[in-house]
Amino acid sequence: MEKYISAFSTNLCQMKISIERADISCLDTIAGFQVQMARETENLHLDMPTVLKGVRHIFQNPGTGHYKIALHEGEIVASLLVLYEWSDWRNGNVLWIHSVYVLPQYRGKGIFSQMYAQLKEEVLQTSALIGLRLYVDKTNGSARNVYRKLGMTDQHYDLFEWMP
Repeated sequence: MEKYISAFSTNLCQMKISIERADISCLDTIAGFQVQMARETENLHLDMPTVLKGVRHIFQNPGTGHYKIALHEGEIVASLLVLYEWSDWRNGNVLWIHSVYVLPQYRGKGIFSQMYAQLKEEVLQTSALIGLRLYVDKTNGSARNVYRKLGMTDQHYDLFEWMP
């Protein structure tokens, strides 16, 4: 798919980030990111074989979604999952952003912002896409601040789930 390249300044250095659609060769890295994210955010210890199967499912069933990765000097430094939700009210797909992970040493450098900007541009350029959504833990203040700075708003919906 497309490459989206941007250069941005940080206090530490000038970085060139390439944002691409991931392929199956990224499977192990993305699965590792998911295991680490669950540990960091919810103190959950996920079963790696199960996570590998879950990530592989996306690659084998591209109609369900796809992964985006951010590369710096050829290294995957961030990933996120994009899932599609059909809206009969709006006759189009909402892109749900899931499983955002940025390597700790790359956090706070605008990498997620660049990934988000690319997804937003895709929505603006594609008539079948109608918006972006994500959910965030109510206690994750830093992530909530990032999303607000990007122009996302809290909505009047609460998320309910049932998972046996």
